[in-house]
Amino acid sequence: MAEVMEIDDDTLSPPPKNNKGKSIITSPPAHTKATPWVEKFRPQSLADVAAHRDIIDTIDRLTSENKMPHLLLYGPPGTGKTSTILAVARKLFGSQMHNMVLELNASDERGIDVVRQQIQDFASTQSFSFGAKASVKLVLLDEADAMTKDAQFALRRVIERYTKSTRFALICNNVNKIIPALQSRCTRFRFAPLDAVHVNERLKHVITAEGLDVTEDGLTALVRLSNGDMRKSLNILQSTHMASQQITEEAVYLCTGNPLPKDIEQISYWLLNEPFSDSFQKISHMKATKGLALVDIVREVTMFVFRIKMPSDVRIYLYLTSKF
Repeated sequence: MAEVMEIDDDTLSPPPKNNKGKSIITSPPAHTKATPWVEKFRPQSLADVAAHRDIIDTIDRLTSENKMPHLLLYGPPGTGKTSTILAVARKLFGSQMHNMVLELNASDERGIDVVRQQIQDFASTQSFSFGAKASVKLVLLDEADAMTKDAQFALRRVIERYTKSTRFALICNNVNKIIPALQSRCTRFRFAPLDAVHVNERLKHVITAEGLDVTEDGLTALVRLSNGDMRKSLNILQSTHMASQQITEEAVYLCTGNPLPKDIEQISYWLLNEPFSDSFQKISHMKATKGLALVDIVREVTMFVFRIKMPSDVRIYLYLTSKF
């Protein structure tokens, strides 16, 4: 759900040349067969974003009414944060995106010099006007939680100074690493992990577009392994397709290196019904022959145990002990 903190009341030129390899955002290039599906099927408009309709509708309304505030989008990876703000930029600027949007991604420096030089230079230039409506510029800071504290304090001052001509969109995974002074100047939106239904729908769209042969259990495995991360599910789908003509449950698990559900059931049976020495030996043998990671086995076994019917007090005890 959207949590609105403070929205600036102020009403909403070509940028300077980059001097450190920073890029002004441009229109997406023509897709080729080599294009990763994460980029090939990235939503181009707000209507195409897979989920979070409450957040999308709120941002859409604010931009339509020319009341766009500074934004802080936070949440786990692959939940649509970057896709949402890029769709907003396309809606606001259209073909003029390359003039009106400055994007600093994860590979850029995040020190105080970048804020004082590049961001401030871009924000201080005169905005274009499209028809009768003056338009603000947009500065997109992806992975803003990687910025130093000094850079964040400097950015706070830049935001205050250039609010009339520029809007800032901060994207991060950990909102606790953003200083309170920046948070209070932005409207915050939390992007939760995607529901399985939304991941399933988007995967079916990609499967149809690419003409893939995916079984029902293969699709279920893709959704399950994604854990609400749309980017992860598309990467798994594409890598599995490159390794196997038919995408089945076994093909998906083999491609990702995760233990199959039947293997987890077998391991759980050994742990519950056989002596420790015997079960340890069998699990070690399976781990070595199938190339499984111990952390994956432990995680999947834990999830399997929690799905077993048991008294509520036992379930609570297991949950608490699994945290330590």
